[in-house]
Amino acid sequence: MRVLLHVTFPHEPFNTYVKDGSVSARMRRIIEDAKPEAAYFTEFDGHRSGVLIIQLNDAAQIPALAEPWFLNFHATVQIHPAMVPDDLAKANLEALGKKWA
Repeated sequence: MRVLLHVTFPHEPFNTYVKDGSVSARMRRIIEDAKPEAAYFTEFDGHRSGVLIIQLNDAAQIPALAEPWFLNFHATVQIHPAMVPDDLAKANLEALGKKWA
């Protein structure tokens, strides 16, 4: 299953890591371990944030995705299922509409 992992960083300790030069190595290590299909970094609600698209084979992988962000950055992590158009086509929305109409 493909998931969208949204990470929100508090200003601290992120600011400290920027100042001491360790932020890039910390981020690189986590991202290399997660092996995202895509990774984007931006701002949400005034906080540094990241959005990663990751393929999960098992729900048991969720702690391995979230813990590095919690432990290294005290980050807030949200994980959302995500579909590409082919996934949505397989959902057979028309049949669901008839069933639940």
